[in-house]
Amino acid sequence: MIQEWLEGWLRANNIYFAPNPNTQMPPDIFLNEDRKVNLVEVKAFNSEGSAGFDIADFKSYVKEIIEKPYMLHVKYLIFAYKMDSNGIVTITDIWLRNIWEISAAMGKSANWTVKVQYKNKQIHKLRPTAWYSTKPSKTPVFETLEDFLGALEETIFKYTETRELANSGWKDKLIDAYSKQYNITLNIPRWMDIECKYRLESLPKGSNKKS
Repeated sequence: MIQEWLEGWLRANNIYFAPNPNTQMPPDIFLNEDRKVNLVEVKAFNSEGSAGFDIADFKSYVKEIIEKPYMLHVKYLIFAYKMDSNGIVTITDIWLRNIWEISAAMGKSANWTVKVQYKNKQIHKLRPTAWYSTKPSKTPVFETLEDFLGALEETIFKYTETRELANSGWKDKLIDAYSKQYNITLNIPRWMDIECKYRLESLPKGSNKKS
C-alpha cells in the first residue's frame, strides 16, 4: 500500500520512475533510466513491533551482486507506521539506508555471521536488525560496506549450499566486478579480523554501533 502511494506521489510530481518487473529482488523502483543508479527498495513495518521484513533472498542476492555490483548501493526507503481501528495509517518514522546500515553482524554464539532467516535447515532471507534502537544490541549494524561483505563471505562459506560459490572465488569475482563498475578496489576483510569490532562487550555503553 505504501509503495503504491509512493509511486502515485512520484507520478504526481513528474519524477521519473519505473517499477522492477522482478519482484523477488531489489530494487522495487528505478529512479534513473540507465537502471544502475538511484535504485530504491521500499520497506515498511508496524512501529509497535519489530522490523520483520526481508532485505533480500540470500542465495539470489549473493549471486546477483557479482553480475550487478551496483545492487550493493540500492537504497532502502523504510517506513514505520501505525494503523488504527478504522484502518487509518499514520507514518511515524522514515529512514533511507544502505544495506549494511540495516544488516546485523552476529556474535560468536550465532550460526551465521550476518542475520538471516534460517528454518528447515536452510537459509532463506537476509533479515534486518533494529538499526533504529537506542539500546545496546547483540546484533549491531555494520560500519562499512566492506565489513558487511566480509561477514557475508563467511556465511556463504559456512553454509553448505553456497560453500562452492565461496571456494570458486566469490570474493575475487565481486572485487573485480565492482572495480570495473566504479574504478574502486574493495578491501573486503576476513571475518576473523573484524569480528571483535561487533561483539557486544566491545561496544561503547549505550551504543548499538549505529552508522
